[in-house]
Amino acid sequence: MRGGSAATGRESFGGPATGMEPASTVTASGPPGRRGEACGATAASRMKTASGPPRTRSAGLTLIELTVALAIGAFLLLGATTVFVQSRATFRVTESMSRLQENAVFALDRLQADIRMAGYWGLNANSTSVAGRAGPGDPTAFTVRSDCANNWSVNLDFAIDGSNNGFPAVACSGRYSRAAQPFADMLVVRRVAVDPDPRPDRGVLYVQSAHFEEGSLFVGPNVPAGYSAAASQAHRLIVNGYYVSRDSTISEADNPVPSLRVKTLTGGSRGPRVVDQEVLPGVEDLQIRLGVDTDSPGSPNRGLVDRYVDFGSPLLDPALYPDTAIVAVRLWLRVRAERPEAGFVDLADYEYADRNESAPGDRFRRVVVSRTIYLRNLGPAS
Repeated sequence: MRGGSAATGRESFGGPATGMEPASTVTASGPPGRRGEACGATAASRMKTASGPPRTRSAGLTLIELTVALAIGAFLLLGATTVFVQSRATFRVTESMSRLQENAVFALDRLQADIRMAGYWGLNANSTSVAGRAGPGDPTAFTVRSDCANNWSVNLDFAIDGSNNGFPAVACSGRYSRAAQPFADMLVVRRVAVDPDPRPDRGVLYVQSAHFEEGSLFVGPNVPAGYSAAASQAHRLIVNGYYVSRDSTISEADNPVPSLRVKTLTGGSRGPRVVDQEVLPGVEDLQIRLGVDTDSPGSPNRGLVDRYVDFGSPLLDPALYPDTAIVAVRLWLRVRAERPEAGFVDLADYEYADRNESAPGDRFRRVVVSRTIYLRNLGPAS
């Protein structure tokens, strides 16, 4: 029949019935159109795969890149290490110099406190009004064990005393003073303590001072008779002799350490005695110059420094210049490190006071400090 092809179970698309199967006929076992959809999806998937972006490939650093990175890292590490080493070396130098400066200031402060009060005799204006004082040529006034010379401790007329470039051969020499620095000065300070002692200690030298009457030296505890407790005071006598030794308590066999030392007057149950004490290790030189006033008493410029002289100057001889008075003390300290420093050589020349020393050429750091100290008590020169 011309009406269709239902009897044959086939479906015709597009053309007239000719009794032949058209070329575009599709045999389907399922519902119409499903197979066509599947084929379309497969084709679309293939097209998408072919036209999509290519897959990325994971890759490491090349040899050149790795070499450049290592070179940059090594350069930065070298720079950081150099900065660290230089900073550490600078810190060591700064710390060493700071320690030397601190030690020098400590020694200067110790000397200043003592020197400033030289010639202080309590209620008495000067030493000439103190009975019992004596000089080296006088008979022994007091028995002082290990005294540095006859009447060394009670030679009150010389509140500031000493020697230039050398420690004198005195009776108080011991282990450290036998090793005294041959070119360093010695400084002796004599005075009394600022505060009076209401109960003098046994075996200690004192000055009983009083207003408008003569004072007196005595050994405690017994105060000399004739003094009123309301009008007199007992002050402990202080005598200190500073010098530099080439030895110290921290010296080693391969490293002798110099020191600033003091011969100081003490006392006890066995009576007055001079002992040797260490002030500061590391000090290898002490130089002294005295500021003197040569104007006559009562002159407008009395009390001002006219010039600085060394111990032994004729200006300090009271027989030649009776009006000369010591009003100031200028001192220099050269402080040395206690241990040598690796990689350092001291190539500096040292010129100060009357010293002119070429470079030591060793591995010890040094510092030179100076201070001028004015005396509060104007007195005759020594």
